[in-house]
Amino acid sequence: MNRLDIQNLQIRHVGPIDLVVEPGECVVLTGPSGAGKTLLLRSVADLVPHTGKICLGDISCDETAPPEWRKRVALLPSESRWWYDTVGEHFCRCDKSHLACLGFEEGVMTWDIRRLSSGEKQRLAILRLLIHQPDVLLLDEPTSNLDADNIKRVETLFMDEKATRNTSLLWVSHDEAQAERVADRRFRLEQNRLIPL
Repeated sequence: MNRLDIQNLQIRHVGPIDLVVEPGECVVLTGPSGAGKTLLLRSVADLVPHTGKICLGDISCDETAPPEWRKRVALLPSESRWWYDTVGEHFCRCDKSHLACLGFEEGVMTWDIRRLSSGEKQRLAILRLLIHQPDVLLLDEPTSNLDADNIKRVETLFMDEKATRNTSLLWVSHDEAQAERVADRRFRLEQNRLIPL
């Protein structure tokens, strides 16, 4: 695995930002609404125009095709998108152990998207994100729609990915208790800059 290196990143009103996330490290970002946390994640995923340099090891975002970059540096948005009628149509494959970890059985692949709760959609979006085994997970409030049991499931899955695959996590959360549980380092995004906590 390679480290994520963000240098002099500027997005609209946010920045410049310098941040390194090591392999197997979880960095949690907090801060007031509107500070630009989501914008920061979207720029690292190369979804919004930005200046500065973003590298994964010796691979530069600027020199990588966007679909390939997003397989390696994968964004979980706060609200997932679904295009087809059934869950299974959104998956080229699925890890059965991940399904079980998040409280699903294989039959979920036949479910109609319209019957899913917001929490079920979020957990399934996490499964969809992990298919390509990304090096970096960009997590935009991944548990905001979940109850306590499912928050625990999701946190456990991400910590397992971190431990077993050395996956790096850049995690936005408004939950201070969660930040304390999962973070190796914490920053607050405020007044356009990252403040170590």
